Amino acid sequence: MMMKRISTVACSLAMVASSLAAHAASDKAKVAERLNDASAVIQQIMATPDKSIPSSILAGASCVVVVPSYKKGAFLVGAQYGQGVATCRVPGGKWSAPVCVQMAGGSFGFQIGGQSTDLVLIAMNREGLQDMLKNKFKLGADAAASAGPVGRNAQAGTDWKLNAQFLTYSRSKGLFAGINLDGTVVSQNADDTRALYGADIPFETILGGKQATPAEARGFVRTVARYFVVARNTK
Repeated sequence: MMMKRISTVACSLAMVASSLAAHAASDKAKVAERLNDASAVIQQIMATPDKSIPSSILAGASCVVVVPSYKKGAFLVGAQYGQGVATCRVPGGKWSAPVCVQMAGGSFGFQIGGQSTDLVLIAMNREGLQDMLKNKFKLGADAAASAGPVGRNAQAGTDWKLNAQFLTYSRSKGLFAGINLDGTVVSQNADDTRALYGADIPFETILGGKQATPAEARGFVRTVARYFVVARNTK
């Protein structure tokens, strides 16, 4: 009787372990898909130089955040939520392994209806980088944010060089433009980062370049490096 109970318990534990492993694999696959989507967003944005992120901004970026398919829906009161990935420049001009982040905030102009948009946030200085390393922060309150300029001429009519810690962009239905994201909260997605790395690794360690890039994330990091580093080297 005792042996039967032990066998039953062992079988139950094996089933639980198998279920947890399958769940972890599923979560990792979702993160990998998000990383691929983020790569595609950058490639599509940069495919049209006259309407893409200016080279001067690419050259000076400290961190890049990409949130594919940021969800927005509203009727008088708006709400948004999205999940994305972020990487930061590390010594030597390379880019760190990515972390997973999430964004949530109130309405910023889409008062009726709903749509899905790709968002890109670029940290432009050391203060922006430090904000990226915090647990969470609010754009416009904890970190100065400005709608980023688009196209070859990034100088006209902006003060982003003086004031903005973050430049913010949106891409919807093929159109790419700067956007006001004041009030939007950016925070860590610890669960998805754990799924990607298989362990709880501090965000500071990853974004500081002290963690190897997992296979699932190499395409995203290469895509960022392709555009941001090339622009920097051709100034």
